[in-house]
Amino acid sequence: MTLHKYIFVLIAAIAVLSACKRGDFLDRYPLDAISEPVFFQTPNDLKLYVNQYYERGNFNVRTQAGGDLGTDVYLTQNSIDARLEGNRTINSAAALNYTNIRSINYFFQQYRNVEGDFDTYKQYVGEAHFFKAFFYFNLLKSIGDVQWLDNVLTTDSPELFEKRTARNIVADNIITHLDSAVMYLSESKLDESTRINKWVALLFQSRVALYEGTWQKYHNGTVFGVENANPNKYFEKAVQAAEQVMQSGLYSIYTTGKPQVDYVNLFGLREYATNTEVMFWTKMNIALGIHSHNKLSALEVPGGFGLTKEFADSYLCVDGKPISSSPLFKGYNNLSTETENRDPRMMQTIFNPSLDWQIDATGNVKKWQEVYLRMYTGNTFSSPTGYVRRKDYNPVMAYHHLNFEETPTAQYRYAEVLLNYIEAKAELGQASQIDLDMSINKIRNRAGMPDLVLNRIPFDSNWDFPALSPLMNEIRRERKIELVFENLRWDDIARWAAADELIVGKRPKGTKGSQFANTPSFPVDEDGFLDPFKARLPSGYGFKLDRDYLNPIPMSEITLNPQLIQNPGWD
Repeated sequence: MTLHKYIFVLIAAIAVLSACKRGDFLDRYPLDAISEPVFFQTPNDLKLYVNQYYERGNFNVRTQAGGDLGTDVYLTQNSIDARLEGNRTINSAAALNYTNIRSINYFFQQYRNVEGDFDTYKQYVGEAHFFKAFFYFNLLKSIGDVQWLDNVLTTDSPELFEKRTARNIVADNIITHLDSAVMYLSESKLDESTRINKWVALLFQSRVALYEGTWQKYHNGTVFGVENANPNKYFEKAVQAAEQVMQSGLYSIYTTGKPQVDYVNLFGLREYATNTEVMFWTKMNIALGIHSHNKLSALEVPGGFGLTKEFADSYLCVDGKPISSSPLFKGYNNLSTETENRDPRMMQTIFNPSLDWQIDATGNVKKWQEVYLRMYTGNTFSSPTGYVRRKDYNPVMAYHHLNFEETPTAQYRYAEVLLNYIEAKAELGQASQIDLDMSINKIRNRAGMPDLVLNRIPFDSNWDFPALSPLMNEIRRERKIELVFENLRWDDIARWAAADELIVGKRPKGTKGSQFANTPSFPVDEDGFLDPFKARLPSGYGFKLDRDYLNPIPMSEITLNPQLIQNPGWD
């Protein structure tokens, strides 16, 4: 819904219909009175109102077609991402959606009508602050400068025709709302960690602050630069927010002491109520009509999706050295040898022939070898790169369903807190060995990898960012492999202004095509690596560095309000 259309919507009706499917609540008040504060009489009314923001559109289920698709790490043979290809037009602009923001503003306008002690409902006020920050952060990442609205507008509200608010002010407002959320939210793990609490708000604040700090630093001097940029202010905030979570003692990296399976098993669990690492998750319940569709069934075969060679090459060998220098690297002849002696997370993220693919009710096991051997006998089993996703998959067939599954999704993890912390510390030039040991090395220890030692970082001739320090390259490498499929990769590329290093003029490749029993239908390059976009992208991705980091504003919006100046490059 556009900014100019949303003022005609009866927001409370949306809130009631979205959040409350219980007939008793709908029957309490006539729908023609929903705009009145009568709906905000009890703490439970507030809870029911904010429930709408937990819906799946905001916390999505990571299916085969989700999670980092359209970045440098994951692709589909069926289409080339238009943003990476650089062929979008102004007509591709999506409407500026302020529906949820207006809904939140209505909450803030009315919640004080609730009778009773503030302590009985401050949790829901905190959630409202969190979600206002959440929705505005999505707009900030998409559009940049965007009108900041605190009131429920009417047809004659002058705010409708004002300029966009500078992105650093928007970012500051987001962080301020998260400060309020932290103040009001419970410190407890509410509803089995399926409800936002103080610590989740702090994780999100560290994410926002790190995003804005790196955006201001790495886009400085470009058309996306910020006037009077002050990135260190945001890095310091990111450190502070992450430190509070780390010092709480409530969370830790999940491990059972089995580095060969702990990482993949974390994403295959059936619930996270007592998990030490998952801070917030989406719980499914078919009886309540809440399900993950066919998440596991869809992941059961490649289905035209694949991870890239560029991603696979990022995994270090078990000696802590990159494949460019480690004597342990066994080459690319086949997936089995390629994953040998590598960071154990590689085999826990990418299938190879030896892994369990299906486990039936009687315990019979089928290996991925069966898929590997017939990978290119038909489209169902094809992968444009040969690197097939394993993360988020559970081979137990009892959990698979073609339409309705109760497969949960881990949304926010403590691992991200640690990675946000160490990156912000490094950006400030303050990272010490102690910082590494309390952050990135805890993640590596779960995987059974050697510690990252500050003064002994192995050189990699293939570092993605040769102009940056070895430490920053290794921190970015760790984010890439630890957080893959968790919908953070594009955000990282955008905030680092890294499309020139990772996207422009490049074509994603795959593994060696010769290893498959059936001849792949995809072309290969001069070295025999699968090259799925060879014909369609002869010159590589055409991402436009002075345009494509932000999305365009619809011309219809600019026509209604000429003060909404178009984003760079979209005129």
